[in-house]
Amino acid sequence: MKTALIIGSTGLIGSELLQLLLKNDNYSKVIAFSKREIDVQHPKLEVQIINFDKPESYESLVKGDDFFCTIGTTIKKAGSKEAFKKVDYNYPKQFATAALQNGVNQFLLISSMGADQDSTNFYLKTKGEIEQFLKESAFKSVTILRPSLLLGNRNEFRFAEKTGGFLMKAFSFLLIGKLKNYKPIESKTVAKALELIAQKDETGFHIYQSASIEKMVH
Repeated sequence: MKTALIIGSTGLIGSELLQLLLKNDNYSKVIAFSKREIDVQHPKLEVQIINFDKPESYESLVKGDDFFCTIGTTIKKAGSKEAFKKVDYNYPKQFATAALQNGVNQFLLISSMGADQDSTNFYLKTKGEIEQFLKESAFKSVTILRPSLLLGNRNEFRFAEKTGGFLMKAFSFLLIGKLKNYKPIESKTVAKALELIAQKDETGFHIYQSASIEKMVH
């Protein structure tokens, strides 16, 4: 029996994933690291309320088998580029470092379509930088998922994403071939893909684009 660890369990993908992990018989324990209490109760669930800015206070707790990183924000929501990078780069890096020190074998990360450490776009560059850090790490297995525009019920309303998701879904039948990666994808589909991949016990570094994620689940 394995122990799953997760950050971002209250987010769009993370909340779906948390429920899947709690139902998965391969896991005897699921440890969720959070800034505040989460509205989920389960015999297998252990919630660690931590200060993400003080890794020395929680790094000894990052012990298990599979680490799922679904944390993420936007520059607009974070308030600045620096605040955004702290959430999407610093926090994943801090947890990955602790996980490696404690013998965690597998790290799975939600990134973004178009992530590239050499991009001139700050958002995509940051996503690419954390991918590169993980690629160079000593984990037995690293999995990166790059979903397209996410569909699902967020805690906060994002007008641009809501409008864009509606339009792209309406015209998604036009996206064929390589353009399939641009089709919007349900958050629960991405969460299910994470759960499935974690059970494969793969080794090495793997990237899954949006179309591959969709195909895996459906």
